[in-house]
Amino acid sequence: MHTIYAPWRKEYFGSQDSSCVFCAISSAPESDRQNRVFYRDNLCFGVMNLYPYTPGHFMLIPHTHCDSPELLDSQTWLHIQALSQRAFGILYEYGASGVNMGMNVKKAGGAGIPEHIHIHFVPRYVGDTNFMTSVANARTYGVDFDEVFENIAAIAKKHLS
Repeated sequence: MHTIYAPWRKEYFGSQDSSCVFCAISSAPESDRQNRVFYRDNLCFGVMNLYPYTPGHFMLIPHTHCDSPELLDSQTWLHIQALSQRAFGILYEYGASGVNMGMNVKKAGGAGIPEHIHIHFVPRYVGDTNFMTSVANARTYGVDFDEVFENIAAIAKKHLS
């Protein structure tokens, strides 16, 4: 894509804050709704991606601050992997036809927030690569972010609890 006008991302690109955004979310359960956290337990949390690729894009994130999976204790790693299996059910019930799941480790691996590991779950829909993406090099996001959060949060209660 050549140029996309997305002014809502200004804060993300222009931030000079050196603190870890995921640690800030982890330590503020009282702000879960505001931060779009739809799941939380003592080892990790699930949060909507504020800059989603498709409607319903979320992440599972350990509370432990580390930049590579081998630094995470086995209990937390296995717990997040078990939740990852169940996360597919959330997105299928939401309406996804497929899912991309992935983790970008460190800056060279493509991580946008390289200091704190996280697993992405990107729902895919039949036709989500269409004229706009293929020809115009742009994507459209035709749903309300708050409604997506509410739907994912309600569905997650069934799949992650």
